Amino acid sequence: MTASRPPTTAEELRGAGLRVTAARVALLETVRAGDHLDVEAIASGVRARVGHITVQAVYDALHALTAAGLVRRLEPPGSPARFEGRVGDNHHHLVCRSCGAVVDVDCAVGHAPCLTASDDRGFAVDEAEVIYWGICPDCSARSTASSS
Repeated sequence: MTASRPPTTAEELRGAGLRVTAARVALLETVRAGDHLDVEAIASGVRARVGHITVQAVYDALHALTAAGLVRRLEPPGSPARFEGRVGDNHHHLVCRSCGAVVDVDCAVGHAPCLTASDDRGFAVDEAEVIYWGICPDCSARSTASSS
């Protein structure tokens, strides 16, 4: 009996009904290898893998990958959009007010949609988006060190 292998990036793209291109493969792999990357960081990562790509092509591919559910878009207020490869769960994020660092935090309750609206007004709620704001440990340490 052979162990099943995880699908390749190309197979995932095909499975989502998307055309497989070197840029899309590189983009999806860059997002998954990164940590809540913005468009410029993704473009840089893709260029390192396949050469030239326009920022518009990155936006177009991110739109397609997000619509297909292969990438998740996060837009903390006052910050540029960030993208991540962690999809299929209802996790949340911690955002540092000082340096802008973004980290994942699991669902507050442990099951989607994590929060039950006090009045759902007839909506069939299937997701809750929560962003916790604060100061990350590195910025807190710098602040404490500079005030000593």
